[in-house]
Amino acid sequence: MLERRLYYHVDWAMLAGIFALCAIGLAQIYSATGGFTRIYYTQIYGILFGVFAMAICLSVDYRSLADKSHWIYLGILLLLMYVLFFGVVRGGSRRWIDLGVVNLQPSEFAKAALALVLAKFFGESRRGAITREDLAIAAAIAAVPLILIARQPDLGTAVTLIPVVFAIAYVAGMSMRIVGILALVGVLVAPVAWKFALKDYQRERISTFLDPAQDAKGAGYQQIQARITVGSGGLWGKGFTKGTQGQLRFLPVAHNDFIFSVLAEEQGFAGVLVTLGLYLFVILRALEAARLAKDRLGAYLVLGVLASFTFQVIYNVTMSAGLAPVKGLTLPLMSYGGSSMIATLAAFGLILNVRMRRFTN
Repeated sequence: MLERRLYYHVDWAMLAGIFALCAIGLAQIYSATGGFTRIYYTQIYGILFGVFAMAICLSVDYRSLADKSHWIYLGILLLLMYVLFFGVVRGGSRRWIDLGVVNLQPSEFAKAALALVLAKFFGESRRGAITREDLAIAAAIAAVPLILIARQPDLGTAVTLIPVVFAIAYVAGMSMRIVGILALVGVLVAPVAWKFALKDYQRERISTFLDPAQDAKGAGYQQIQARITVGSGGLWGKGFTKGTQGQLRFLPVAHNDFIFSVLAEEQGFAGVLVTLGLYLFVILRALEAARLAKDRLGAYLVLGVLASFTFQVIYNVTMSAGLAPVKGLTLPLMSYGGSSMIATLAAFGLILNVRMRRFTN
């Protein structure tokens, strides 16, 4: 558990950046939903529970958590399988477990669980470079939760597991030759995946991304409205709660997937720069935590968690600007979502844990 002397090694600067992003997100949710709504209060509860989860992940030595990572991983798999049969259905997807007061989305916690188990797997290896067998085992470990999440269906969250595998495998010694081979395989498999793996609505999202005007009132509507919302903010924005696109509900699910678009409209380019600067600051502090880690296990854990977080931030921002196909990927720390907030803050608790314990035996 947390020793008093470790308190002085907590990265308070990173914590400040994290909570500043939470505050910005909370303010934009207030604006997008019209005030002190149920959604607004749910987000506050999510932050409070997230802080509690962060404290737990910070208090327990990350090496102890890694030793039990296989149980954590199996627990997440059981929850994902439970969701497939008994989960709550919303919008055609079965992603949540009804706990009475709140709904839990286990897929959000799969990213940190995967980072833990892969960091343990590669951290115990004594070889300088990983073998094809190591990579195959890691791919199999990641494939199980990825497939379960994709079947909900939630392809967006499933894809966020891939950066975890690549980041940890790469720093563990995966050669560029293997990276090149995987890239070539991906290019060759893409046409087959387009024909047989993707559903009709997923292919439609990609085609309308290339030309939103072909279905401006249907599949291309969100793409068009997102671009209009971001572009209308100008340099200084229209002002807090003054954005027409968000306030008049032209932009769908503005408090969730497109919270960044609401920010751009109301706070303008200046507000976007401040927010992206905060994200960059948090990412750089996390990279420093990986550099300062006392062992490979800690470094791999930090980079695995950070890879998924960074991918999600970049994709959501580019999607909100109309530069990527619309996908149900929230903006971490800002978008509405209790499970997402709790899982993200818990994951940063692991990063803070690694940095804090760099001087321990």
